[in-house]
Amino acid sequence: MTTDEIESQTRVGIVSNEPLRLAGMLSVFDNHPGVVPTHGSIDRLVKHEDVRILILDITENRGWLEIMTTVRKHRPEIRFVLLGEGGDDELVMRAILAGARAYLDHQSGPFLVRQAVDVVLQGSIWAPRKLLSLLVDRLMEAHPGIQTGGPKELSPREGQVMALIMQAYSNREIAASLGIEERTVKAYVSSLMRKSGVENRVALSVANSKNFRPGGILG
Repeated sequence: MTTDEIESQTRVGIVSNEPLRLAGMLSVFDNHPGVVPTHGSIDRLVKHEDVRILILDITENRGWLEIMTTVRKHRPEIRFVLLGEGGDDELVMRAILAGARAYLDHQSGPFLVRQAVDVVLQGSIWAPRKLLSLLVDRLMEAHPGIQTGGPKELSPREGQVMALIMQAYSNREIAASLGIEERTVKAYVSSLMRKSGVENRVALSVANSKNFRPGGILG
């Protein structure tokens, strides 16, 4: 592995009190070119400056919200992926609104876990797409100052990219759908955020919610 490849990798911390689940999560990232998994206590992982994503198993941890709040005070750049019980849409909504970038059923298979982490690495949110429309509504309620309606002038290609962002497509998926390079997609996303006056894809979705509505399953 070259020095450039090592530097491009992201260290993902995994926290779980269930040994089998922990072992399974660590094995998910075997041979993943962009992720180096590690595990331990919250305190140890937060002190590890290279950790950029924390996968937190909340199946037996009711204090997950307090944990997220505490960690974000010290390491606001860390992105959370929560692993919990499936089938509870309200819990998923609470988790995303609290700042989690993804919520996964603890029974999710390796492919789905890797897919969700890849989406988070690209700066997006991974959640059931059926909840994204409701999520936009909740975000607008929580942040009434965000101006909706989107940028006034979009090129035809920017409009296509924006429509796919609102369907929660990752940069890679947008590139494949439109037949363009992923780096080109990133340039369009940056342009859209600049025109909308926002700093991330979530705020971009909220700002454009009157023009585009999401639907389907993310990932």
